[in-house]
Amino acid sequence: MIVAIDGPAGTGKSSTSKAVAAQLGLSYLDTGAQYRAITWWMVSNGIDIDDPSAIAAVAGKPEIVSGTDPEGPAITVDGVDVAGPIRTQEVSSKVSAVSAVPEVRTRITELQRSIAASAEQGIVVEGRDIGTTVLPDADLKVFLTASPEARAARRSGELKGSDVHSTREALIKRDAADSSRKTSPLAKADDAVEVDTTELTLAQVIECVVTLVEEKRAGK
Repeated sequence: MIVAIDGPAGTGKSSTSKAVAAQLGLSYLDTGAQYRAITWWMVSNGIDIDDPSAIAAVAGKPEIVSGTDPEGPAITVDGVDVAGPIRTQEVSSKVSAVSAVPEVRTRITELQRSIAASAEQGIVVEGRDIGTTVLPDADLKVFLTASPEARAARRSGELKGSDVHSTREALIKRDAADSSRKTSPLAKADDAVEVDTTELTLAQVIECVVTLVEEKRAGK
């Protein structure tokens, strides 16, 4: 059972995906963390983020290993635990530029497909292009949405003390970058079930997705 959960930042993708995977005994993969990890490596190694050819030239160098336990998804780069460092504002501000480079997407997409293929019990994979590009044959595709205001409020709550207005502007800017890139843009798959989380609690979103998965398992 492969479940693809896509959508822009701040819609509750990570929290929902982890909880659904844990509840149903499935593996879990945060694909955004992989793009953050390769971005962290680029920044740490002094690669010019404004030069796509420089990024492309070293896209194959870092060894990225993703844990798939929803209770504690680990991620390492060249053996270094980067679960904390990849969440910094510096990485967040640069991840769209790195993610837009085709060689980076090819490298990470191959990694994601191999992880999904080796998940014996099934897997919940969350990201932005999972249902459209990475796993177009996923058993269930869910696309989460929410208003920019709701997303900004959630994200600024996560980023303790950050300003909701500036967070909203940053989210809108990132959406535009991710939706307009030439390689694997953020988009809803034609056969995805759209769930608007604006007015829903996290528990309600989780319940909704779990129900969708169980219906799919039952062959409905």
